[in-house]
Amino acid sequence: MTQLLHTEFGAKGEEIACNFLLTRGYSILERNYRWKHLEVDIIALKEEELVFVEVKTRNSTIFGEPYSAVTRAKQKQIIQVANAYINSKKLDYYSRFDVFSIILNRNETKIEHIEYAYTPG
Repeated sequence: MTQLLHTEFGAKGEEIACNFLLTRGYSILERNYRWKHLEVDIIALKEEELVFVEVKTRNSTIFGEPYSAVTRAKQKQIIQVANAYINSKKLDYYSRFDVFSIILNRNETKIEHIEYAYTPG
Protein backbone atom coordinates (compact mmCIF):
# COMPACT_ATOMS: atom_id res chain seq x y z
CA MET A 1 0.00 0.00 0.00
CA THR A 2 1.48 3.35 -0.95
CA GLN A 3 1.80 6.13 1.61
CA LEU A 4 -0.93 8.12 -0.14
CA LEU A 5 -3.34 5.20 0.00
CA HIS A 6 -2.42 4.58 3.64
CA THR A 7 -3.10 8.25 4.44
CA GLU A 8 -6.42 8.22 2.58
CA PHE A 9 -7.43 5.00 4.33
CA GLY A 10 -6.67 6.56 7.72
CA ALA A 11 -8.61 9.69 6.81
CA LYS A 12 -11.63 7.53 5.88
CA GLY A 13 -11.49 5.91 9.32
CA GLU A 14 -11.31 9.32 10.98
CA GLU A 15 -14.33 10.48 8.96
CA ILE A 16 -16.27 7.39 10.11
CA ALA A 17 -15.31 8.11 13.74
CA CYS A 18 -16.33 11.77 13.47
CA ASN A 19 -19.72 10.87 12.00
CA PHE A 20 -20.21 8.26 14.74
CA LEU A 21 -19.46 10.87 17.42
CA LEU A 22 -21.66 13.54 15.82
CA THR A 23 -24.68 11.22 15.72
CA ARG A 24 -24.21 10.62 19.46
CA GLY A 25 -24.23 14.28 20.47
CA TYR A 26 -20.53 15.12 20.43
CA SER A 27 -19.15 18.34 18.98
CA ILE A 28 -15.94 18.01 16.99
CA LEU A 29 -13.52 20.72 18.12
CA GLU A 30 -10.39 19.69 16.21
CA ARG A 31 -9.21 17.12 13.69
CA ASN A 32 -5.57 16.15 13.35
CA TYR A 33 -4.51 18.60 16.04
CA ARG A 34 -0.72 18.95 16.06
CA TRP A 35 1.60 20.05 18.81
CA LYS A 36 5.29 20.01 18.00
CA HIS A 37 5.78 16.73 16.11
CA LEU A 38 2.85 14.96 17.84
CA GLU A 39 -0.77 14.66 16.82
CA VAL A 40 -4.17 13.55 18.09
CA ASP A 41 -6.76 12.49 15.52
CA ILE A 42 -9.91 14.03 17.01
CA ILE A 43 -10.72 16.34 19.89
CA ALA A 44 -14.41 16.32 20.76
CA LEU A 45 -16.68 17.70 23.44
CA LYS A 46 -19.79 16.12 24.92
CA GLU A 47 -21.52 18.05 27.65
CA GLU A 48 -18.69 18.96 30.04
CA GLU A 49 -16.24 16.28 28.92
CA LEU A 50 -13.30 16.83 26.59
CA VAL A 51 -12.49 13.69 24.60
CA PHE A 52 -9.16 12.98 22.90
CA VAL A 53 -9.61 10.29 20.28
CA GLU A 54 -7.11 8.08 18.49
CA VAL A 55 -8.47 6.27 15.42
CA LYS A 56 -6.92 3.06 14.14
CA THR A 57 -8.24 1.69 10.86
CA ARG A 58 -7.25 -1.60 9.28
CA ASN A 59 -8.66 -3.71 6.47
CA SER A 60 -8.46 -6.93 8.52
CA THR A 61 -7.47 -8.32 11.90
CA ILE A 62 -4.70 -10.49 10.46
CA PHE A 63 -2.18 -8.61 12.62
CA GLY A 64 -4.59 -8.17 15.55
CA GLU A 65 -7.30 -5.71 16.41
CA PRO A 66 -6.60 -2.12 15.32
CA TYR A 67 -6.76 -0.83 18.91
CA SER A 68 -3.72 -2.93 19.80
CA ALA A 69 -1.62 -0.40 17.83
CA VAL A 70 -2.31 2.22 20.51
CA THR A 71 0.74 1.31 22.56
CA ARG A 72 1.69 2.83 25.89
CA ALA A 73 4.23 5.00 24.05
CA LYS A 74 1.47 6.29 21.72
CA GLN A 75 -0.78 6.91 24.73
CA LYS A 76 1.93 9.02 26.37
CA GLN A 77 2.28 11.09 23.19
CA ILE A 78 -1.46 11.74 23.02
CA ILE A 79 -1.48 12.70 26.70
CA GLN A 80 1.27 15.25 25.96
CA VAL A 81 -0.78 16.72 23.10
CA ALA A 82 -3.88 16.80 25.33
CA ASN A 83 -2.03 18.69 28.06
CA ALA A 84 -0.70 21.20 25.54
CA TYR A 85 -4.18 21.68 24.03
CA ILE A 86 -5.84 22.19 27.42
CA ASN A 87 -3.15 24.67 28.49
CA SER A 88 -3.17 26.63 25.23
CA LYS A 89 -6.98 26.97 25.28
CA LYS A 90 -7.13 27.50 29.07
CA LEU A 91 -9.86 24.86 29.36
CA ASP A 92 -11.32 23.48 32.54
CA TYR A 93 -13.12 20.31 31.52
CA TYR A 94 -12.84 16.76 32.69
CA SER A 95 -11.03 14.90 29.93
CA ARG A 96 -10.79 11.33 28.76
CA PHE A 97 -9.01 9.26 26.14
CA ASP A 98 -10.96 7.12 23.67
CA VAL A 99 -9.90 4.82 20.86
CA PHE A 100 -11.78 3.92 17.70
CA SER A 101 -10.86 0.52 16.31
CA ILE A 102 -12.21 0.24 12.77
CA ILE A 103 -12.14 -2.65 10.32
CA LEU A 104 -12.93 -1.34 6.85
CA ASN A 105 -12.99 -3.44 3.69
CA ARG A 106 -15.40 -4.20 0.87
CA ASN A 107 -17.17 -6.86 2.95
CA GLU A 108 -17.59 -5.04 6.24
CA THR A 109 -17.29 -1.88 8.26
CA LYS A 110 -16.83 -2.74 11.93
CA ILE A 111 -16.63 0.16 14.38
CA GLU A 112 -15.60 -0.27 17.99
CA HIS A 113 -15.63 2.87 20.16
CA ILE A 114 -13.63 2.26 23.34
CA GLU A 115 -14.47 4.99 25.84
CA TYR A 116 -11.99 5.64 28.64
CA ALA A 117 -9.49 3.40 26.80
CA TYR A 118 -6.61 4.53 29.01
CA THR A 119 -5.74 7.06 31.67
CA PRO A 120 -2.69 9.25 32.27
CA GLY A 121 -0.18 7.93 34.74
